[in-house]
Amino acid sequence: MSHLNDTTEHWDLEIKPQAGLFDLNLKEVWRYRDLLVLFVRRDFVAQYKQTVLGPVWHIIQPVLTTLTFLLVFHSIAGIKTDGIEPILFYMSGITIWNYFASCLTATSNTFVANAHIFGKVYFPRLVLPLSVVLSNIVKLGIQFGLLVVAMLWFAMFKNEPLQFGWHSLLIPVIVVLMAGIGLGLGIIISSLTTKYRDFTVLISFAVQLLMYATPVAYPLSFLTASKYGGFVIWNPLSAVVEGFRYALFHTGSFNLPSLGYSALFMLVVLVIGAFLFSKVERTFMDTV
Repeated sequence: MSHLNDTTEHWDLEIKPQAGLFDLNLKEVWRYRDLLVLFVRRDFVAQYKQTVLGPVWHIIQPVLTTLTFLLVFHSIAGIKTDGIEPILFYMSGITIWNYFASCLTATSNTFVANAHIFGKVYFPRLVLPLSVVLSNIVKLGIQFGLLVVAMLWFAMFKNEPLQFGWHSLLIPVIVVLMAGIGLGLGIIISSLTTKYRDFTVLISFAVQLLMYATPVAYPLSFLTASKYGGFVIWNPLSAVVEGFRYALFHTGSFNLPSLGYSALFMLVVLVIGAFLFSKVERTFMDTV
């Protein structure tokens, strides 16, 4: 029976502590890409599984918000929209903002909402926040499609010109920036909520306040000369929203250095998020 003592065991998977604070093991995330796709499908289907209208809510919400902005900011407040048709102006801002808000709100609850899954089976934890960002692209696609239909309608019946050109290539860049900022801030907040649950309560309120500090319902030029203009300009999301409108309508307060500032901010929050995520991932089951 001596041959039994010489037998060595070979394991397909070895679970061990991460070596460093920034060791996110992206290769392993790629190996679990099928699980990532499964979570994307789950997030999208589960959200509307027991609703009457289902994905139609993705259309109703921006339409109602657009009508509200049209009444309050355009009709009552009389705020100009940089020469853009008001409905298209508000709808474009709402479309890109909803993507950011959805990514931030959902990823900020990653650890707490999925503690029951984390405690039962092993998989790269980064898969869950990434699945949120990807599943919300489906929602963004539906709302962007609605926006394109509205643009075509105004072009056909209201002689509103379609401005397609090189600037339209900025759209995927804008989406990546919004996804990165939403993911970075989301995993930072998610890491903090494992100990401080107050952040979960405050996040929705904070997102609403942040929207009004971002040129979603008004053009950046409206505040440029006011005492609040500097604050809005330094908001990294301002250049992203303005850039989205510029990519669609080729007008507005937009420049590449401002977009570069937003890209730098995205990298900073992703690095900080990776640091906190790697740190909390090891011990969060003891605190959740």
